[in-house]
Amino acid sequence: MKLKSLLISTTTAALISAGLPAWAQDSSKNWSDIDILVLHWSQSSNPFFEVVNAGVQDAAEDQGINVDIQFGEEDPVVTSNILETAIANGVDAIALGLADDEAYDETLCDAASKGIVVVTMNIDDSKGADGTCRLAFMGQNFVDAGYALGKRMIEEHGLSEGDLVFTPVEAPEGTYAVLRHQGVQKALDEVGATSELLGVTNDHGTALNLMTQYLLGHPDTKAVIGLGQTPTSQAVQATRDTGLDIPVAGFDISDSILQNIADGDMTAAVDQQPYSQGYYAVTQAALAVKYGLYPSEMNTGGAGLVDQSNYEAAVEWSGKTR
Repeated sequence: MKLKSLLISTTTAALISAGLPAWAQDSSKNWSDIDILVLHWSQSSNPFFEVVNAGVQDAAEDQGINVDIQFGEEDPVVTSNILETAIANGVDAIALGLADDEAYDETLCDAASKGIVVVTMNIDDSKGADGTCRLAFMGQNFVDAGYALGKRMIEEHGLSEGDLVFTPVEAPEGTYAVLRHQGVQKALDEVGATSELLGVTNDHGTALNLMTQYLLGHPDTKAVIGLGQTPTSQAVQATRDTGLDIPVAGFDISDSILQNIADGDMTAAVDQQPYSQGYYAVTQAALAVKYGLYPSEMNTGGAGLVDQSNYEAAVEWSGKTR
């Protein structure tokens, strides 16, 4: 079902809805001909996206529409082929993460020109709405979150001028990595500390090995701040394997990360709430296709940190909605 007219503005939608009962018995209408592509930038083996997909699937059920979940495998060619195939097949909406600022601009603008609803989730263009043809982004402000985490490590562990902070990440060239590092470094700059990026991939064994080797070669490292779930999940073990008694923190949560926090081995982790990213990206895309409702920007997770004061709620819902 194509979006055949311009998206209705918020004001117009409010005026229309004022004279009609809650979109006139939506539950009685069959929306099963709506197809939405959900395209993740990462590898299909990345466990982070299990929670995102839980939100995607719940939204699809709630909205009564179809979703096709695909992974770009961190390969621009694979990602472009998936996008172009979906557009050619007449998909109604696309919800995707943008790990590259420029690789898909032409394709996404082509989709938008054909009336396909385009929203971003998890990772946006670094220039936001000015960077590509998307309507709204559902995800975290990585710079703000990185700054909050950096400030927490400085305040709690006394990082100061000349200190070196190790910041491993899966894909250092990815938009998310650049923005998270920018936020962390902004905090470190305030006290004269430095940081060093290292790409460690999404494979946990590879990440642990690379992080261990880095720390062995840099025994003066004062802290580790993982910029993604994989390095964050391996950071405590890497410090143990190298005999370094230094503080650890990072981005994203998982069972092992939460256990490290509970045990007092990790200071804090940024929670970007991936379930919300998947759920609201699909929900808003579906509402745009159904009714022409313009999607809204959403900052999932804010700059919130999970630490020993609040980890229990995250443990209860880990792997499901957290």
